Amino acid sequence: MTRAITVENVDFAYDEQPVLRDVSLSVAEGEFLGLIGPNGSGKTTLLKIMLGLQSPDAGRVELFGTPAAAFPEGTRLGYVSQQSTEAETMMPVTVREVVTMGRYPHAGLRRLGDDDRAIVDDALEEVGIAHLADRRISRLSGGQRQRAYIARALASEADLLALDEPTVGVDTHSVEAFYELLEELNDDGITIVLIEHDLGRITEHADTIACLDGELYEHSPTEQFLEGDTLDRVFSSTRAVGTTASGD
Repeated sequence: MTRAITVENVDFAYDEQPVLRDVSLSVAEGEFLGLIGPNGSGKTTLLKIMLGLQSPDAGRVELFGTPAAAFPEGTRLGYVSQQSTEAETMMPVTVREVVTMGRYPHAGLRRLGDDDRAIVDDALEEVGIAHLADRRISRLSGGQRQRAYIARALASEADLLALDEPTVGVDTHSVEAFYELLEELNDDGITIVLIEHDLGRITEHADTIACLDGELYEHSPTEQFLEGDTLDRVFSSTRAVGTTASGD
């Protein structure tokens, strides 16, 4: 089975405060992985390390068989953070312009052509926001904005989609529609790694679950994970599930 992500013996600390300790796991191409853990468990940090956005203090990370730090095909990776940056939400740009950004790495020095614009249109259609193409990104709801960022990743022809709690603040109906979209993308062959605070939701949709709290407690098929006692062991404290600024 081909690996999209390989993590071996990864350690990481902020200001000498350990965040990740000897974490090893692999994500197969086409896998839908749910990454869960308490506040401050290192989920966001691990996700950034997986994508080569942050370097581990020790250990090895590969993307599609290439060291993550030297991975040359950034267009194959789509990253949707928990909160879009203030600059992105305040810029006077339309949804179409945001999604078109996914084509720039492919275009290089050439001008975007009809093929590029067709790919952008297809991405907007696939995530269900073609009717919002000319609306400013700042005027979208949280769920719509996350769809726009996924469309940008699709426009870049990403093979791996990584999302960090994308449904925080999104209404229940939109959350369910969002998960249906992720399942459709996964069925199309896109590898998905998703950090989620809603344990019921993620265990309903993900193929596999990785449970983290500084160290990796378990990475297994979802059904097997639910039959074990890892949830009780990791979440037995009073800490809530979610994210924190630096340790997560």
